[in-house]
Amino acid sequence: MIDYFVRPMGGIRSRLSRSESDAFARMESMQFRRKSAGVVTAAVTEGSLNLLADCRLAASVAGGPFKFTVTSPYMLARTLLDRSYRDFESLAMAIAVVLAEQVAGLPCECLQVDEANLPGSPDQWRLAALAINTVLRAFDGPRRAVHLCFGNYGGQSIQKGAWAQLVEFLNALEADHVLLECAHRPADELDALREVRSSMGLGIGVVDIKVNDVETADEIARRIERAERKLGPGRVQWVNPDCGFWMLKRSVADRKIAALAAGRDLFTGRA
Repeated sequence: MIDYFVRPMGGIRSRLSRSESDAFARMESMQFRRKSAGVVTAAVTEGSLNLLADCRLAASVAGGPFKFTVTSPYMLARTLLDRSYRDFESLAMAIAVVLAEQVAGLPCECLQVDEANLPGSPDQWRLAALAINTVLRAFDGPRRAVHLCFGNYGGQSIQKGAWAQLVEFLNALEADHVLLECAHRPADELDALREVRSSMGLGIGVVDIKVNDVETADEIARRIERAERKLGPGRVQWVNPDCGFWMLKRSVADRKIAALAAGRDLFTGRA
């Protein structure tokens, strides 16, 4: 998803020299990724990025209301070697403005911004919230969401941290709901989410996408029940996988999604 957004943008070159690659590899802020998504050589523009066309294509096959996702401008900025702005906040906000212009008028029910870098750098939450909110405000559809996780490469978490460090960030988001990695996290981390403002809908991850084992409906139902018990009645408005299934085989992903639906029905009494 990072390359999907970065490569079409103007002001960013996707081919790096050896010295540029070495310079990015030395950056402490991006230790989990050794190769930059690009070099910022001038002011960032939309270039050939066309999210409206992509969203219209998705609408043509969705068969009903659907969610459209974009990668967080904060996270995109983290993957770049900046040779133009020389200031990370300026770069992040420039990307945020480009994405904001792109999401205006998208024909989807929900816009979701995905952020998988901030959990490892929670002290940067004010900038991340400012950049993400810039994008969310520009969307004029009925629902706005933010997804956060601790990353996933080969079944490994790539960010260290805890939800307790991100409560202020969650409360600052101008979103209707957040979707969070919980199945692969310690059970007691749910306690911190009690501090999230009551007007924010919580989407709790109940499917672990970092393992091949397929959960049973009973396991899913118990995870939902535990979240309800810890967070209070009605606080869990969504149940979801921890993140995307891109590193799992299709057969495993299909069975995990089926288990998610069956576990939800078991919990709600519809099974």
